[in-house]
Amino acid sequence: MLLITSRETARWIIPKGWRGKRRQPHTAAAREAFEEAGIVGCIARKPVGSYRYEKRFSDTASAVCKVRVYPMQVEHLLPDWPERAERRRCWMQPLEAAECVSEAGLKRLLRTWMPGAPPPAND
Repeated sequence: MLLITSRETARWIIPKGWRGKRRQPHTAAAREAFEEAGIVGCIARKPVGSYRYEKRFSDTASAVCKVRVYPMQVEHLLPDWPERAERRRCWMQPLEAAECVSEAGLKRLLRTWMPGAPPPAND
């Protein structure tokens, strides 16, 4: 698994972002993986699961977001990418990655999902 750090708190997360009105969800996920982590590859059209987390916009504003997780076969890991100055990235085994993330739903997904295994129940 490739984890990246969040921009503001430097906690370990997976690449994710807003879908936008004209993008298919898996296409948006591939775009975010490129922008946030410098990943180029083949992304699945179907998610392996989902989780919810609270996105903070400010000290007083937040929203609960549902994240669908799309697996990607990495073909290239670019040495330079749009958010390189703002993030770190690190390859980890799924169980190690689960220990590093703080969102409970993502932690559960990483502990139970392995390529080729049936996906876990969605949140």
